[in-house]
Amino acid sequence: MPTRSAKADWQGEFKRGGGSVSTETGVLDSPYNFSGRFESGTGTNPEELLAAAHAGCFTMALAFQLQTAGFTPTALSTEAAISLDQEGAGFTITKSALTLVAEVPGLDAATFDKLAEAAEKGCPVSKLFKAEITLTKTLK
Repeated sequence: MPTRSAKADWQGEFKRGGGSVSTETGVLDSPYNFSGRFESGTGTNPEELLAAAHAGCFTMALAFQLQTAGFTPTALSTEAAISLDQEGAGFTITKSALTLVAEVPGLDAATFDKLAEAAEKGCPVSKLFKAEITLTKTLK
């Protein structure tokens, strides 16, 4: 399986500086800064990017679960809301709340619940929130 990458650059102070995040495919190349993360400024932020990744991953996982069970969705729409909360002097991501609206002809509620729960548990991004993190460092 391929390894995917993204890059973040930053210049300046925490509150007045800023940077950009971009993906290897070029699909995303966006500014980010303090006001976009902690206020209502422009640009993206890490929590928004995690929310997009979680919503997309879960929805694809559910499409796979449905296909495997013999169902074809008319529409799947998932919103992920990432909660960033203050913890002591720092911050922590405390929750990713997925909200799903699905149209799947012929699917009963019990099977829907079972397949959606399996998709959430099997989604690689859901697993990431519990994953080992590695860090390779270089100081220039």
